[in-house]
Amino acid sequence: MTDNRIRSIVIVGGGTAGWMAAATLSRILTTEYASITLIESDAIGTIGVGEATIPQMATFNRMLGLDEDQFMRETQGTFKLGIKFIDWARKGHIYYHPFGKYGLDMKGVSFHAYFMRLHQMGEAPDIDQWSLQAMASRDNRFMRPIDAGNSPLSEIPYAFHFDAGLYAKFLRNYSEERRVVRREGMINEVRLRGEDGFVQSVVLQDGSEIEGDLFIDCSGFRGLIIEQTLKAGYTDWSKYLPCNRAIAVPCESIDEWTPYTQSTAHSAGWQWRIPLQHRIGNGHVFCSEFMSDDEATSILLANLDGKPLADPRTVPFMTGHRNKLWVKNCVALGLSGGFIEPLESTAIWLVQSGLSRFLTMFPDRNFNQADIDRYNRIMTTDYEEIRDFLVLHYNATERDDSPFWDYCRNMEIPERLAEKMRVFRTHGRCFRENEELFNDTSWFAVMHGQLMTSQSYDPVADIMSLEETRSRLDHIREAIANSADYMPKHKDFVREHCAA
Repeated sequence: MTDNRIRSIVIVGGGTAGWMAAATLSRILTTEYASITLIESDAIGTIGVGEATIPQMATFNRMLGLDEDQFMRETQGTFKLGIKFIDWARKGHIYYHPFGKYGLDMKGVSFHAYFMRLHQMGEAPDIDQWSLQAMASRDNRFMRPIDAGNSPLSEIPYAFHFDAGLYAKFLRNYSEERRVVRREGMINEVRLRGEDGFVQSVVLQDGSEIEGDLFIDCSGFRGLIIEQTLKAGYTDWSKYLPCNRAIAVPCESIDEWTPYTQSTAHSAGWQWRIPLQHRIGNGHVFCSEFMSDDEATSILLANLDGKPLADPRTVPFMTGHRNKLWVKNCVALGLSGGFIEPLESTAIWLVQSGLSRFLTMFPDRNFNQADIDRYNRIMTTDYEEIRDFLVLHYNATERDDSPFWDYCRNMEIPERLAEKMRVFRTHGRCFRENEELFNDTSWFAVMHGQLMTSQSYDPVADIMSLEETRSRLDHIREAIANSADYMPKHKDFVREHCAA
């Protein structure tokens, strides 16, 4: 029998995506299965996106066998319980998209169905009171879950903020300990095999040629192999997500570390705020058709917590994805595969998802086209479902104070999202599609948070009497308030467990 096993893997580009790929492949496949070489150049800067994450990141860390406290120390990390949205639905309005469920599903019916019944009667104005993550965020509290029986403290989904540059270094050390070979250098040429057009090798500036059976393109927006060489093509979503530039700048940290990412809407986009132990990451995502770079920079600098620590850096982008993320013997990860603005912190999850799905269809040197087609179909769906969730934030708004928001409020939206919004506006119902990243609770959090209303509540909420519904919701609200009060301050927790 012919041995067609992949024997050599070449990762083009470091940064977050490149080193996540190196760490994963060296952990799962091991370098005994196949040699792993990563090529990067210190002369090429990294974008450094993905400083905020979602709870699935903890699964990735467990897969690598990381010590979480060490990971937090070495990346100057803090913890994250959700996202705080300011001025998105209307100016002056605030809501949280917390991790984890609201309240407790009862008798097979979602909690938010019962909540909507009381809410429409004017008895439950504040959904945050039934979310431990939201209540803890309001008071800057955090702790990991503990064994506390039926208490909300037994289940606390959380994610991380970290320095993307330090994260790449952390994973580089991890990978090199597992015999991943790093090659320093600029790539001058990508050579294809004459007989089938597969990638044969890359040639560095010093003339050295590195051959491989499998290439993973983590070269960033330019897509050195997937686009410049293999011409995968790009699907542009600018009509749905019109923001096309970001200006980023770190600033001094302040005494209180908020356990959430903050997103503040401005007149032509929004501003992120990500607290780390040694600094705060900030950026202004905006649409150049409605705002100049100078104006966007001015708004960003006027809304920092402390003194800027570097000059503002502009990053142009086009939201969308490669038409094919896997072509022949090359797979694109991270910015090489596509870009969705960081509104819901999904950049690292898309790398994680790409790696996970690729490993389930890991090829031999025959590169079965059916596997490649399935991978491309599933990854495209991942991108589309996240796109729809982000478009919801822009489209479901009452803001009419700028041409940008007028466009967003009236723009064409994908039909799958339009259907979800129609369903919610009838009975307040939300659904998760198949393996969609965001569950029904997340959809509810943003739809309700963006002040969408429904004609009525879900009729199955009548399965409980009104008196019992009131009693149970009161009990849950009290348990969540007590649990939030029990949690230490976020900064105190970090200092005790994982201070850098």
